[in-house]
Amino acid sequence: MKAAAGPVRARLRDRAAASDPGLLRLTAGLRTAGSIALAVAVLALLGTDVRHLVAGALAAMVSTFAIREKQRGQQAVTLALGLPVALASMSLAAVLHSHVVAGDLFFVALIFCAVYGRRFGDRGTALGLIGFQIYFVSLFVGASVAELPELCGVVAVAFACSALLRFVLVPETPTGVLQRLREAFRARLAQLLSAQLDLLDAGPEDADRALEHVREGTARLHETALLIQGRLAQGTADETVARLVQRRVADAEIAAERLGLTLLRVRGAERVDTLALHLPGAPVPSGGREPLRDEATVMLHRDLQALRLLVLRPVDQTGGTSVAVVRNRLLGYRDEENLPDVSPAEQDVFRAIGEAARAVLGLRIALGGAQDEADDTPATARSREELDAEDAVLDAGEEEPAQEPTGLRRPTTRAAVQVAVGSSLAIAGGELLSRDRWYWAVLTCWIVFLNTASTGEILVKGYRRLLGTVLGVLAGIVLAGAVGRHTWTAFALVLLFVFAMFYSAPLSYTLVSFFVTAALGLLYTLLHTYSLSVLVLRIEETALGAACGVIAAAFVLPVQTDRRTNELLATVLHRLADVTHSAVDQLSGGPPVELLDEARDLDQALADLRAAVQPLTHPVTPLRARRETARYVVALLETCAYHARSLAATAELLPTHPSIAADPRLRRAAARIQHNIEALSVHVTEEHATAELHTGPSIASLLGPAAPGTPRYGRVTDRVLRHLQRLDEGVAGLARPLGVPVKAPDG
Repeated sequence: MKAAAGPVRARLRDRAAASDPGLLRLTAGLRTAGSIALAVAVLALLGTDVRHLVAGALAAMVSTFAIREKQRGQQAVTLALGLPVALASMSLAAVLHSHVVAGDLFFVALIFCAVYGRRFGDRGTALGLIGFQIYFVSLFVGASVAELPELCGVVAVAFACSALLRFVLVPETPTGVLQRLREAFRARLAQLLSAQLDLLDAGPEDADRALEHVREGTARLHETALLIQGRLAQGTADETVARLVQRRVADAEIAAERLGLTLLRVRGAERVDTLALHLPGAPVPSGGREPLRDEATVMLHRDLQALRLLVLRPVDQTGGTSVAVVRNRLLGYRDEENLPDVSPAEQDVFRAIGEAARAVLGLRIALGGAQDEADDTPATARSREELDAEDAVLDAGEEEPAQEPTGLRRPTTRAAVQVAVGSSLAIAGGELLSRDRWYWAVLTCWIVFLNTASTGEILVKGYRRLLGTVLGVLAGIVLAGAVGRHTWTAFALVLLFVFAMFYSAPLSYTLVSFFVTAALGLLYTLLHTYSLSVLVLRIEETALGAACGVIAAAFVLPVQTDRRTNELLATVLHRLADVTHSAVDQLSGGPPVELLDEARDLDQALADLRAAVQPLTHPVTPLRARRETARYVVALLETCAYHARSLAATAELLPTHPSIAADPRLRRAAARIQHNIEALSVHVTEEHATAELHTGPSIASLLGPAAPGTPRYGRVTDRVLRHLQRLDEGVAGLARPLGVPVKAPDG
């Protein structure tokens, strides 16, 4: 029974790690709900009344979620500074409670300062958020000067409970988070391999759905790689180790994506465009043919299963003859003489399996697993030597800080002005709706500006908040009637909703708004102020606040969605040009540079663009053609980024890999790609640009004739040429959706 329970626990652990990388959502939900529960319990033991219990619960929630720094020491300093900020905000709210005009003016000034404080990093953001939210809490509970001593005590208890949960009961260290993210990467890599197996076996009726699962798995793996990238600096003491893990994660990601492409080819498609792995809804290129059931397919199925088991095997467990045999067999596919006698497309899959096995081996070594080399074959030993040689040439360089805009062009300054104007409108309109609960409109106006940068993003976020609020009101009506005046039942449900709110925050803002509004219905019940009219007023104030936010964004220092997406698109193109130029230059014999950093900069720029185009790709947008164009452009850019990353990974192998050597002809052959990327960038940034894209013969033909008696491609691998060719096609494919003219080929 114990032996059987072990694999079950391991599978459950892997599923949890894959669904919530780093357990970041679970930790956030537990820590916030736990701090509220602890604060309410302590205050209840002290004999605090229900209204102040609510104030303590809200203060505990604010002091927990506001702090976002990754280092525990920095978190402690921010929490300590947050307490006097919270006490000052509570005191001023109580003093100004009876002075309407002065209170409104101060609230607007506080909002401006809170948003402007984002320019000072995580600490400035946290202190601004604490000041604003505690002021809001004081308005919610109707704080008065006579109650200030008790309310300040309640806030102090809430901050102490938040500190206890953060540093003692639910601790979180950068090293621990990074370790869990590594496990999540392994689990998601195994899930992607499972999806690729399903794609290999899928019939015509299931092929498109299987391909969609492969796309989702590829995107989730990339998301986890970016999360690891963001935590490496804080989670590792040695910068060289951080860069080693970064390289191995990138290698594994590229190898898995390459394996997916070869599997698409083996299904029968003569030529598979990488776009099939990135464009949502794209059909299987083969047209859904029946899967093959020959001996080669059985071998592929066996080896993919074996690769998946190697990925899932704990890093500190490498012993066992069977594991060594499987590992050696898979790594052997990197040598041509070990490939089975099958079709060229199937041989490509076996090669990809060998490269993926090498990436898994490198990842295990980078994560510190025990390395038993007793049963190594020559192919495995050679793979280890290559990995060791690559690790030896790691060089930690320093990045130059980017120049930021100043004045009203600075995003934080512009957002502060916009929020201040929008909040002023929300205060004026909110007080016309209700003299007592006008602050709901201000809160909504504030929230729709968080983590948004364009009018379109604010409009989408306002719509999602309004939808979640309406659904939450309906739930609040049902729950308020069911709970009645059962205080502790209501508090228990509030805790459940708070946990759900933070657990679902990265997934859906509509769900967040739903849980917040449902919890508020219960809080109104506890305060004996619940009524249907109050919840309806909540919808009205939310709609008003969202409208004020959109108006301020549209007319006060506006950043149109088109302008925002064009800026980010230009950034992506610049990053793509940098990675391509550096990789090709190194493959042509140029000096080595930090290609991995440039590739990750490209990934981050793509992630920013993907978030910015959400207003254009939202399901409710009436501009259907524009939505499809935006999706197509992003998918093409992701395709280009994949090939650029692959070129960068190959270029980094140049000093150590025996089958790759510099070929100066590559620089000339890739000149067209560089020109076309620059032409696209010019058209995106300049209104009357005249640059044209160039087309012509294949990249391979541009290498020019080789010297007599030498191979046509010298020692440049076919893989480099394939990636260059696909990159050339992807860049040229951007011409039509972006409206860039194409020059007819000469001759």
